[in-house]
Amino acid sequence: MRVQVKKWGNSLALRIPKPFAEDTGVREGSVLDVSVAEGRLVAVPVRARKPRLKELLAQVKKSNLHGEVDTGLPVGREEW
Repeated sequence: MRVQVKKWGNSLALRIPKPFAEDTGVREGSVLDVSVAEGRLVAVPVRARKPRLKELLAQVKKSNLHGEVDTGLPVGREEW
């Protein structure tokens, strides 16, 4: 598919056709890593990496660790 480059302020803009955007998960506000490889313009969506449990647990400190929370007496069949 051919698309035309347009002027956008002092920069150039390229419209991404809807089928390409859907196939790659790109939508308004997406961040792309743009580079040049062998004379070609390459745009790759930047995916936010999900944090690993080990990384999350490493952030737990005595200063941000809370104690037990009292939620009141059991109601209905909540008693174990």
